[in-house]
Parts: sequence; C-alpha cells; structure tokens
Amino acid sequence: QLQLVESGGGLVQPGGSLRLSCAASGFTLDYYGIGWFRQAPGKEREGVSCVSSRGGSTNYADSVKGRFTISRDNAKNTVYLQMNSLKPEDTAVYYCAAGDPYYAGTYYYHVCPNEYSYWGQGTQVTVSS
Repeated sequence: QLQLVESGGGLVQPGGSLRLSCAASGFTLDYYGIGWFRQAPGKEREGVSCVSSRGGSTNYADSVKGRFTISRDNAKNTVYLQMNSLKPEDTAVYYCAAGDPYYAGTYYYHVCPNEYSYWGQGTQVTVSS
C-alpha cells in the first residue's frame, strides 16, 4: 500500500520554527517529485514548496521564500520542510504529495511535478501567541 505520512506539526509562537516530515511507505520517494501544500480554514489549498525528483530544483511560494526550506533524505525515504520565522498566517493543515516525473512522454527529473498522485493526510500547524 502506497502511503505518505506527515508529522512534525504543532502549536508554535510567532517567530518560532517547526520541521515537517513526509515519510513514504510502500514506495521509494527518490523517484518522485515532492510538493508541500497547505490549506487554511475557509481558504483554498495552496502550494508552498516543491522539490524535483532528482533534488536539483526547488520552488517556493513568495509568501514563504527565505523562511522555509525543502529538502529530501532518500536514505530515510523522507522529505522535510523546515519552517522558520513562522507567522500567524502560516497557520494551516500542511500536506505533502508525490508526483511522477514522467509526463506526456518525457521524464522531467529536474523540475517539480505537473501533477501529484499520492497525498498524505496532513498535519496541523498553528502559529499563535
């Protein structure tokens, strides 16, 4: 069974840090591009960050640039999202997702996926004093 499990969420004060983990079971993550998404109450889901399957390329939403860092540890079959200088507006449920680099007849190993096939259940991040 292919599964992604997020962990590391919690309650943190503004300016604090959290590190989210996205662990895979049933498949190896190193083939896939990985994205982090979040959804706040009453808002649409938004992309936060992504890393290509070969790890050479990363993207960040403007709202988190300079504060969040995505990384992958293929030996641990895990992708991380280090979140620093957290703000109340970062409060949301955070999801990780895996996307196949093969798309429309071509392997896109060095860019973030165009689509995501596997999703985790999410982890709550609350930034509040």
